[in-house]
Amino acid sequence: MFAAFMLHAWLVATMVAIVGGAVGFFVVARRAAFAAHALPLGAFPGAAAASLLGVNELLGLALFSGVGVIAITQLQRGERREVASALWLAFALALGVLLLSLSGAYAQSLYGLLFGEVLGISRTQVFGIALLSALTLALLALLARPLLLESLSGDLAAAAFGRARSLEGAFLLIVALSTAMAVPVVGALLVFSLMVGPASAARAYTNRPWRALLLSVLLSMAVVWSAIALTYLTDWPVGFFVGALSAMCYVAGRRRSLLAGAGS
Repeated sequence: MFAAFMLHAWLVATMVAIVGGAVGFFVVARRAAFAAHALPLGAFPGAAAASLLGVNELLGLALFSGVGVIAITQLQRGERREVASALWLAFALALGVLLLSLSGAYAQSLYGLLFGEVLGISRTQVFGIALLSALTLALLALLARPLLLESLSGDLAAAAFGRARSLEGAFLLIVALSTAMAVPVVGALLVFSLMVGPASAARAYTNRPWRALLLSVLLSMAVVWSAIALTYLTDWPVGFFVGALSAMCYVAGRRRSLLAGAGS
């Protein structure tokens, strides 16, 4: 489990967990779970296009994640975020199917993109994911206070930091970057569960935002590390374990909230 060939898997999984837990706290606080679901699936055509062109798939994922942010931001004018996210998701999935059919890379590429291939991470991907991790965390640190304030009161955030639309676009960009780096590890179908499950559980255990953010990161790391260990032992997809363990985190947090409510 700790052999040399597993080193890349542990390094990348740790980076993904830290970013996923931190970004996931704001995803849950801002009730943006559907956007966190739509953006990784919307980046799926980017990886398919990269496969077709013979370039690094992380580049395709990052580019299409950015396109998704622009599309959702523009479509959101006059509509709710959920409607804009759904419209982008439908178009992106259709485009992804087309690009995969053109590239002829159905089975192996489709499986890896949808469910993750953490044990097949290359050295090049490690450096790319590390770069995206650093960029995402830097942006999140820069915008953490206005994002938290807007999740509590949009009017106060607009008065203190300016236009809410610009802040929304910046937040979607952070989500897009975090999902682009996580897709090769846990897969497009389940990356949002890594953000939502641990973060939801963390909010159930503390009402202090920065403690909840730290707990979300720790739970996310526990989920990903456990998923890698179980994948190594069973040879089952890492995405399955990430999804199952994230769901267990959510159920545990929900049970904690219900017990606390009954006790009061």
